[in-house]
Amino acid sequence: MIETPESNPVATTSSSTAGTPIEVAVARLRGAGLRITQPRIAILNALIRREQPASIEQIHNDLKGNTFCDLVTVYRCLAAFEELGLVRRCFFHNGTSLWQINLAGETTYHVVCKVSNTMEQLDPQTSAELNVAIKQVEDVLKSRGYKDVGHMVEFFAVSPGAKADATASLAGAETH
Repeated sequence: MIETPESNPVATTSSSTAGTPIEVAVARLRGAGLRITQPRIAILNALIRREQPASIEQIHNDLKGNTFCDLVTVYRCLAAFEELGLVRRCFFHNGTSLWQINLAGETTYHVVCKVSNTMEQLDPQTSAELNVAIKQVEDVLKSRGYKDVGHMVEFFAVSPGAKADATASLAGAETH
């Protein structure tokens, strides 16, 4: 479906006045030459409303009632958004992919509790220090001829608030 300004009120928003999160996201899509479609807008809004990274299934569930967004559409849109840097993929310790909106273009880092699968964002100072170290490694790799260098960093730990019973069983499982 081709969107027109008449059928999509978001399409009339000028990127020069972009200020709300959805306006910033739409401007980035336009800048990359992508069409502004109802499924893309719905998925972006679902990501913007979430405070924590979410799985594709969670995002799809957030879109219940939206007849334009089947699971395949969510997968395809998130892949396109990731390529643009509009979303960031992060992971649970079991390898499950999670997605988080990334409007500012800054990499955020998380620590994931191995017991509860809750995520906590690292504080800005620690993230800034980590970004400096990662940039140094990326610069070394580029100086050695590597191109299109990227990285993925997640930390996994048992959070201080995790139940003692669950922590003990997790420790036992890791030693076997």
